[in-house]
Amino acid sequence: MAFSKIASGGVDGGVGDSLRPNANPIIINGDFGIWQRGTTVNNTNGAPYIADRWRNQAVWGSTAPTAAWTISRSTDVPTGQGFVYSTKYDNTTAQSSLTSDTGYSIEQRFEGYQLQWMKKGTASAEATTLAFWVKSNKTGTYVVELYDVDNSRHCSQSYTISSSGTWEKKVLNFPADTTGAFGNDNGHSMKIRMWLAAGSAYTGGTLATSWASNTANNAAVGQVNLADNTSNEFFLTGVQWEIGTFTSSTLPPFQHESYGDNLTRCLRYYYRANGRCGFGAGSGFVQDGAVKGYIYHTMPVAPRTEMSFSLSATGGAISIDGNAGDDVQSIGATHSDSFPYKDYEFNFVTDGTSITDKCGMGIRINASHYIEGSAEL
Repeated sequence: MAFSKIASGGVDGGVGDSLRPNANPIIINGDFGIWQRGTTVNNTNGAPYIADRWRNQAVWGSTAPTAAWTISRSTDVPTGQGFVYSTKYDNTTAQSSLTSDTGYSIEQRFEGYQLQWMKKGTASAEATTLAFWVKSNKTGTYVVELYDVDNSRHCSQSYTISSSGTWEKKVLNFPADTTGAFGNDNGHSMKIRMWLAAGSAYTGGTLATSWASNTANNAAVGQVNLADNTSNEFFLTGVQWEIGTFTSSTLPPFQHESYGDNLTRCLRYYYRANGRCGFGAGSGFVQDGAVKGYIYHTMPVAPRTEMSFSLSATGGAISIDGNAGDDVQSIGATHSDSFPYKDYEFNFVTDGTSITDKCGMGIRINASHYIEGSAEL
């Protein structure tokens, strides 16, 4: 990936220059513009994605947290910044006292290929700056943690929400780390974890404001408990990550992408073919006592790794050639080409009989249903 100098004013040259990938922000979907999975999800102790590339993580060890959230797309955004959407956390069941090893966060995960610009683990390692817009009625201290998965190292910085119900821009500086290089591969190498609540197992030490070997109780020291009241809400948008150390006055402007460019980068990790669309062509026959349709489909972009696929439902949701008598019951198997994993053969198992020894057929996805593929980290 090529890099160019981008000044804080948005033109080449000048004081406070930042290295930035040509045309591509480092954060994917930092403006929360892409929501392939839908626009709302509920979570108690899982880790669902809703806005593309953003994982809503219930953090827990031996005891699952019990708070409940509705996480949704919101049109509440800071004025005059060019944003259309934010992500909103709405607490629907409170947990006023967190057990020690529980918490909640919103994360973006990175593969090693995305991070070589950090030069981590070398004498030339880069310092970075994370900036974002945030709003909550729950004022106080919040923590953002960079977690190096490859080397079990971390670094955290805190920020303060000062005014209830007011959009505020936060700028956090993270030092360079000369210890522990990232693998140059498509594996999970790092996560940015934005804490929303954390039990004492993550808050009982001293905040790790310099890179260090992972010590859980230094991860989120001082973090407020956003889960303590059902009136609590949290909004986030405009997340950007820059190479270099910046202040609010020298930070480069948020790099807005077109919808198409943003979606293309998201498709590397998740793909959904929605209702009322076709899904490839192929042939059908009886095999192993079941009527099967073999369908060929090409992904719009090369995924991170071979995707795993699932159906939204069976029993009329997805059919062969739109024939309700040939409802798809399962994906028996998928076979992809080798890298770059774009071309797939799907073995769809049906409950019908009409596709026996049939060529030139296709899959029809009915309204409100989908076939999805995931290569998430």
